Formats: sequence, structure tokens, C-alpha cells
Amino acid sequence: MRSFRWHGKTFGGVPREHWRRVNDALDPESDFVEIYRNAVVHEFPWDMNQALSFALFRTYAVPGIGRLLAETGAFTEQVQRRYDDTALLLEQPSLKGFDHPDARAAIRRVNQMHRAYDIPDHEFRYVLSTFVVVPKRWLDDYGKRPLTSTELRASVNYYRTLGRHMAIPDVPETYDGFARLMDDYEAEHFGPDAGGRAVAASTLALMLTFQPRIAAPAVEVFSRALMDPPLREALGYAAPPRPVVLAARAGLRARGRVLRLFPARMSPQTVADLPWVRSYPDGYEIEQLGTFPTPGVAGCPVRHAPGPAAPAPGG
Repeated sequence: MRSFRWHGKTFGGVPREHWRRVNDALDPESDFVEIYRNAVVHEFPWDMNQALSFALFRTYAVPGIGRLLAETGAFTEQVQRRYDDTALLLEQPSLKGFDHPDARAAIRRVNQMHRAYDIPDHEFRYVLSTFVVVPKRWLDDYGKRPLTSTELRASVNYYRTLGRHMAIPDVPETYDGFARLMDDYEAEHFGPDAGGRAVAASTLALMLTFQPRIAAPAVEVFSRALMDPPLREALGYAAPPRPVVLAARAGLRARGRVLRLFPARMSPQTVADLPWVRSYPDGYEIEQLGTFPTPGVAGCPVRHAPGPAAPAPGG
């Protein structure tokens, strides 16, 4: 089998099912970082990016989360940088493993930002559940193939480990547990909020810049067509005409079928490779990513006494 290079990346030289075979030969209980990494940067890079972007929108539909993000101004006033920072920080453990110094630094930054706000545990658990459930359902619907049972278990273990490093209590142990948590939480908490709608509008406006300007109106309609009714209603988006919804989803399913014929991607596709991640053309320091909230400013509560600190990564 021949390999070839395209846009600086190597494809082929192995069977099309290479990454499925590699992942299914690994142990999801001990090799979950490697399995998850293979899925994200080799097998499903575009799909995982899209799915996690839609997971982000789901969190905005929870008034407590959307309102806080709006109050901080992070995702309305500096949306490009905050989008980039989120992607770069969350990627570090998957690329390098939870024990790597860069991964530890990234999780430390995430914890430092979160500890500046009074965020209830149930919101942390919900956000974590979207990272597990939304990609799985996206691949079921639109991917070239679903996740295998090994890959799904690895995803669960990966995010359970991330949850432990973030000191999130009572994290589900199985995919079904994550799915029940997400669905039940959304049924109870999804609702309209001016802050959530503002953050969603700002994020969608940013994502429209990822495509040529002439395509932006079509991309906006396409994005709404992929949202389910409860999500659209909570964010205040009108449903596109039914033929548009059917066409958008059929187009994605067709793309997935075509990709089954494509050779395996051998070069990783990382966040830094994405052309729309553009805040740091000269590189970045992990310790400088994210926000540094000032007590009493932009939604950051004044802490009159130190709260319990989350354990350091690895603790």
C-alpha cells in the first residue's frame, strides 16, 4: 500500500481500518489516553472538533453556565482567544498523557480559572458529560463509523480521569451513566437566558469566520439545522425549513460514507494545526493561556475566605 502527502500530512501506507485495529488491540482500562488520542487526532479529527463545538453550545443553553460566561465577558469580548485557549488547554492531556508536565500545567490553569467562580458541582458534571456523549452520538449519526466499544470505554475513562484531576465528585462510571446524566440534566435545566444567548451568538459569529465570507450565511443555517429543537429554543434560534434540516443532515451522512473509502491519516491533526486557531501565531506558554480573574470584576466573586482547593493533577 502506498502512502502520500497532502497539505504536509501523510496518509495511507496501511489498511483503511488501521486505527480501529490499533485501538481495539489496546486495553481501554490502561491505554485509554492512547486510544482517545488516536480517535481524536488520526481517525476522527474533523468530526471530533465539530462534535465538541456543538457540546460547547449545549452548555450555553444551561442558564447558570451561559449567564456566568456572559458576565465574565470571556466569550463575548475576546471570543477568538477564549475559544483557542479552551481548545489548547483541553488538548494537552490527550496529546501527552495526564502525567506530562504540560498536561499538569494545563489542568492547573483550568482549575485556577474555575476556582475563581462559585460553580456548583452539578454544572461541572454536566459539562463533562457533554464531552463524552455528544461526540459518540455525532459519530453514530455522521461519522464514517461509530466508536467501537473499546474506543467508547476509553473515552469514558479519559473523561473520568479528567474529572478526577478537576476534583469533580460523583462522575458516572459508564457511558450509559453519562448519557442519562446529560439527558436528564438538559430536560431539567435547558432554558432561555440572555447571557447564554449572547455567548452563543458570539461563538457562532466566530465560527462563521472559519469559512470564506461568501459561505457564512449558508454555514449559519447549516449550524442551526444540526441543532435539536430544545437546544435551538433555549438559545433563541429559529428552526430552518424542514427540507434544509433534512438536506444538511443527509449531506453529513453522505460525507461519512465517502470517508470510508479514504486512506488512514497517519499524521496527527492537532488544535495548533487548525487554521481557525489563530491567537498565537508565534507560539504560546501554557501558563499564560486562559483568564486571570480579578475578585469582584466581570462576574468573579470576592472571596472573603479561601475555599477548598482542588487537588493538583495526579493527586
